[in-house]
Amino acid sequence: MAQTFRDPQGGGSLIVAWQAKAQPVLVVGGGAVAAGRVFNALEADAQVTVVAPELCAELSYRAQQQQIVWHARKFQDGDLDAASLVLTAISDARESRRIAQLCRARRVPVNAADINELCDFWFMSTHRDHAVQVAVSTNSKAPRLANRIRRLIAAALPRGTGLAVEQIGRLRRRIREADPRPENSRRRMAWLTQLCDYWPIEQLARLDADNIDSLLDAYVHEHDPQTVRIAGSIESPAASSGVPSPGPPSPEPSGPGPSGSGPSSPPPAAGRLVLVGAGVGDPELLTVRALRALEAADIVLADKLIPEPVLGVVKCEVYTARKFPGAAAEAQDDLYRRALAELARGRTVVRLKQGDPFVYGRGGEEVLYFRRHGIEPEVVPGLSSAISGPGLCGIPVTHRGVADQVLVLSGANRNGDLPSVPEFVPTRTLVILMSVARLERIVELLRARQFPPTLPVAIVERAGCPDQRTVRASLATIVDVVARVGHNAPGLIVAGHAVNVLSDAAIQDRYLDPSTLGLHSAE
Repeated sequence: MAQTFRDPQGGGSLIVAWQAKAQPVLVVGGGAVAAGRVFNALEADAQVTVVAPELCAELSYRAQQQQIVWHARKFQDGDLDAASLVLTAISDARESRRIAQLCRARRVPVNAADINELCDFWFMSTHRDHAVQVAVSTNSKAPRLANRIRRLIAAALPRGTGLAVEQIGRLRRRIREADPRPENSRRRMAWLTQLCDYWPIEQLARLDADNIDSLLDAYVHEHDPQTVRIAGSIESPAASSGVPSPGPPSPEPSGPGPSGSGPSSPPPAAGRLVLVGAGVGDPELLTVRALRALEAADIVLADKLIPEPVLGVVKCEVYTARKFPGAAAEAQDDLYRRALAELARGRTVVRLKQGDPFVYGRGGEEVLYFRRHGIEPEVVPGLSSAISGPGLCGIPVTHRGVADQVLVLSGANRNGDLPSVPEFVPTRTLVILMSVARLERIVELLRARQFPPTLPVAIVERAGCPDQRTVRASLATIVDVVARVGHNAPGLIVAGHAVNVLSDAAIQDRYLDPSTLGLHSAE
């Protein structure tokens, strides 16, 4: 019988790690998309030339720092003479097409932003952690979903993965120096393979110079790496961090049920109402009291933004508010009607609200509403993202000598007005909830209130969820950065010197999504 092999699936991309060190890369365009392309090329140690009449703030900075060469004009055909790779990011589709044709005639690979048929290659959604690079491609079918997949993969990696790779690289070089003989290459590979396969990644990440010396000595004396013990070693592999698995979706009733109520005729309520703060996205950060209330509930009436992992701990029926832009009032009334109907049936109703109900959660309004209907809700506070969200992402809102006060505002006021922001105080941390969709206007407002352009700013997204992310920049650059990397609701803005007070290498490894530095770009 003839031997058979698997058939190629087809329709994919040839994925390679392009070595662009010292290679001349030409970027045509000076906006936010071009800035992302430039950053990717600089991360690969390429020599970057930008051709554009004007530059965005980020590219202007890079030109001033002599990280790039800038020609302040439109593209000229001769610009291709020295290019080994061309990236166009301009709004003129006809000119992009012409540049791509010129590149093809010269056999120069080209990528034209937002014009897939002109691209010889695409930029993938990328996670970077030291030497580790993880790239996800949907072959231009669903770039936004690629970003989500990349975040899930990054969240599943053990803490310190990038550092572990760096330390193994150092040990590998030391072993080669100590035992350079070609005939021992198999021994070197087998010994390192055992080390990489059996040691916890978290422990590899903690290796220091003395530990590497000890491991080198173990290799030289032919000790099994599984038996080597160093200072601070772990006896058993640490569990890798993973994504909590939500429980099965709760069935949703076909309708809100009869209201049987009105402000002038409160129904008899034999049931019990508990207003519970769900905190941030991690179910392990629910309070004990909140968890008990959820376990005792007959029905949970939940806000739309309650994360799935939190809903996964609920064992009873869940009814979710359908709060969409322009229909928030209708959704709130629907929840009121449903709660009154369930209470009239004698059921225990949990009204589950994101964060803390009394911190921009309309909790006080709900208490007053139910009081008018003869019901006194029990209130269970929750962790507010205003304080805990930044903390989960490595940002203390207060820090001695840096920030001695916190101001919490909402970017989504009742009438759509921007928040009232006082004058800038250097020692104040400003937290603005529900505001990222209005980021550009918020930044303009802060600049008008004399907030300095160099002030550190962070966008904290989905705090406590497996795919939480922190986007860091300055007040002058945050709009361009978010335009490039996108935004995943819910999120909040943090502005102040406390933003970067813990942003050393260890904190960045855990909390700072490298996509915020330009490594993530749409296909």
